[in-house]
Amino acid sequence: MQPFFEEAIQTITPKVDCVISDVFLGWTQQSASKMGIPRLSFYCTSFYVMAVFRDVMENGLLHLHESGDEPFVLTSFPWIRARRNDLDHPLNKCDPTGPDFDFIIECSTATTNSYGMLVNSELEKPFAEYWNRNCRPKTWCIGPLCLEEPSKPVPDSAPKPKWILWLDEKLAKGSPVLYVAFGSQVIIPAKQLQEIAIGLEKSKVSFLWVVRSAGDELIRVLQDRLQERGIIVSEWVDQQEILGHEIVQGFLGHCGWNSVLEAICAAVPILAWPMMAEQSTNAKMVVEEMKTGLRVCTDDGTSKGFVTNDDLKTSVIELMEGEKGKALKEAAKGLAEAARRATMDGGSSWHAVGKLIAEIQSQKSD
Repeated sequence: MQPFFEEAIQTITPKVDCVISDVFLGWTQQSASKMGIPRLSFYCTSFYVMAVFRDVMENGLLHLHESGDEPFVLTSFPWIRARRNDLDHPLNKCDPTGPDFDFIIECSTATTNSYGMLVNSELEKPFAEYWNRNCRPKTWCIGPLCLEEPSKPVPDSAPKPKWILWLDEKLAKGSPVLYVAFGSQVIIPAKQLQEIAIGLEKSKVSFLWVVRSAGDELIRVLQDRLQERGIIVSEWVDQQEILGHEIVQGFLGHCGWNSVLEAICAAVPILAWPMMAEQSTNAKMVVEEMKTGLRVCTDDGTSKGFVTNDDLKTSVIELMEGEKGKALKEAAKGLAEAARRATMDGGSSWHAVGKLIAEIQSQKSD
């Protein structure tokens, strides 16, 4: 891919002023450097995750305990307790090695050698400040980017998707809805899928559940049984449109960073059920720092444990109807407003983008 990328960059007119590429495309730094073009590494994760991972690695915290479930205190953030098993492979090992760890180091090195970093966040001041004090290159906070999407012109005659019509019906009845989605990468085991289904049914809460495939017999049976209370969708959906619907009052999800930001910007509290990658650390931030979510309870108390239908039912009811849920909704409203201010004309993200463009232009002049 790299030769084709370089050829494309060299043929673009007018001349390319900078390259913005995903953190995992570290090789683009080599190409940009070769062509004398500044490269900006784009991080679609949180400052919290980056700060926690750096503190853990810099201070040798992975080596503290033999057991991966034994908690340790972060050196730079003494109010945060973490466990090795809260981290995903390969950082859940005492001594991470192997091709996955080598790839992380390779991408991190490429970012360090880049002109700058773009981070899709503007809601984590202490962790952003820590990062900028201790790390390079220079960082610009340009988020939440989900608020920057242009409005989509929809013809008046265009039919609404069936799930939006269903939400409209729930709104007319005043029946709050829980949105359920775990991303597009994770395959949930059949036994766990069954517990989710039973737990949602027992909660008696209306829900819209997006699954990767509705072909499973269990899902078909559940859909028939629930009728009006729940709708199960296997097609692609516009998640922002769903979260932005007035009747959606909670989100049971995996805590991928984009999903977290979309929920925050819609002022929807989260029932966090991390599945992979940095999602467990995102969930920790949502619950402990932002205070806009609850964590599902697992049978063994670990982040990767099994969730029973009764535990899920209890958590869903608390989020949607309990006192904790009400407090989370208020906190989510405050963060949503802060996100809106950051991205509006004159906001902090708006200014950051302006300063970035001016700086790149000045480099071009030099």
